[in-house]
Amino acid sequence: MNFLAHLYLADLTGDSFIGHLLGDFVKGRDMQGYSREIQAAIMFHRKIDSFCDAHPVTRVSRNRIGPRRRRFAGVIVDVCYDHFLARHWHCFHSEPLTVFARRAYGALKRDRTLLPEKFGSVVQRMIAYDWLGGYFHLDKVAVALDRTAGRLSCGERFKGGIADILHDYRALQGDFQAFFPEIIRFSRDYGNSAASLQTSAGSDNWKGKPWPCMTIP
Repeated sequence: MNFLAHLYLADLTGDSFIGHLLGDFVKGRDMQGYSREIQAAIMFHRKIDSFCDAHPVTRVSRNRIGPRRRRFAGVIVDVCYDHFLARHWHCFHSEPLTVFARRAYGALKRDRTLLPEKFGSVVQRMIAYDWLGGYFHLDKVAVALDRTAGRLSCGERFKGGIADILHDYRALQGDFQAFFPEIIRFSRDYGNSAASLQTSAGSDNWKGKPWPCMTIP
């Protein structure tokens, strides 16, 4: 899962925003310097990623990516799913995406002293260029994919990943439609009792609308 999905799931379960994003940047014993709350969120992030990677629907999505960028398919699908989450945000959250993004950015700014230097610069760019809101727009998705590809040793061959999304846009959107309720259920079940879900700040954010609110054109 990518940034927007992780932050959405953190909010859904009342977890730490910063902890959910640190999951990709903090390894092993490095967690020991953080509070129990943040350590739990880091572990939750990793459980979410494991669930996502092993799910049959996400495997189908990765196999839709052409052979040239197949090794990059996991990243393409993660960013693509953030795009569909942004496009259909009203199906999942009671706040507009712009309001949620401002709230998330505010929380990340407040906790910026907890960030490793490398990740701190990523968060600064995320806020400055509104990456969360940008996932709504395909041109911004294209930039995000090429930016990620550019950080890889053989990234030049992976640039242009937006073409794979556009080629199978409807099918990928159908995959997202099938998968995202599954990750919501997994997240609500993982490590949370019914009582904690009822009292968590984010527990009612999934509006639970029927899927026609995300009708595929």
